[in-house]
Amino acid sequence: MWCSTLRCIVMLILSLFAAPLAAEAQQATQVHRIGFLHPGLSLPEPPNLEALRQGLREIGYVEGQNLVIASRYAEGRAERLPDLATELARLKVDVIVAGGGAVVIRAAQGATRTIPIVMAGTSDPVAEGLVASLARPGGNITGLSYLTAEIPGKRLELLKEAVPQSTRIAVLVNPASALYEPAIHNLTVAAQALGLQLHVVEVRRAEELDTAFTAMTQEHADALLVVADAALLSSSRRGRLADLAATSRLPAMYSWKFFVEAGGLMSYGPSMLDIYRHAATYVDKILKGATPADLPVEQPTKFELVINLKTATTLGLTIPPSVLFQADEVIK
Repeated sequence: MWCSTLRCIVMLILSLFAAPLAAEAQQATQVHRIGFLHPGLSLPEPPNLEALRQGLREIGYVEGQNLVIASRYAEGRAERLPDLATELARLKVDVIVAGGGAVVIRAAQGATRTIPIVMAGTSDPVAEGLVASLARPGGNITGLSYLTAEIPGKRLELLKEAVPQSTRIAVLVNPASALYEPAIHNLTVAAQALGLQLHVVEVRRAEELDTAFTAMTQEHADALLVVADAALLSSSRRGRLADLAATSRLPAMYSWKFFVEAGGLMSYGPSMLDIYRHAATYVDKILKGATPADLPVEQPTKFELVINLKTATTLGLTIPPSVLFQADEVIK
């Protein structure tokens, strides 16, 4: 009887230790499902997704261990986004990361009002009706805003400084973009102050790009400013745009660094990859119980100027030292 009682006591003690260990093991192996909605091409895979993965890895989430990412790409066709967002909602993912601007975020919002949505950058989420305010979003959406509507004028100023002989600037823009009206307004004001003429060239489909660059040449444009667009003028077409600008002998200013890495002349804006890496912190907070309604929308505090000197040489340009001095990165 004594041995039996002792055995029971030992088993009881072991069970008390085992219970929290089992709970911890179960928690450690919990697999979170993240949806990733993107307007561009699936191949090659956008660097934005790898930046998100990196941010998640730094926090402790690893694909195949405690994380699954379900990716959906519109392949440059914005009309596909609502159906793709609905697919992610049906998968019952824990969070949807929506990158590429308001059109992508709105598609995710249309698919679900309950699954948290993390914006990986958009121009003005309040004006676009995505959140109630930056401090208190109020719904199931939060994340990052990159303020692109406020900086086209600065891009035009830098382009003029880099190409001082320019007087007529072509502006390549998709009129269906949410950025169209604020960007054109900002550029018009800046052009008047700089004594520049703007030639706005609208493109609605990728098939129109060749015709657009022909129009710029016929209008004797001295340089080009590209207003980034989630579906049309996106990272997936960075090489195409750089090639067309080079063939047309047009020094071009872009919103994002990846255009310059593909052969564009210069870019000015926040770091896209930093935005996606930082989006991981929102995902983490939500997975740990925070609600999007109470997570303030953040804005970038750092903007980077990137210049491709190889492209400048090809175009026969000498970038003034005053511009090079401002550059955060120079590609040689």
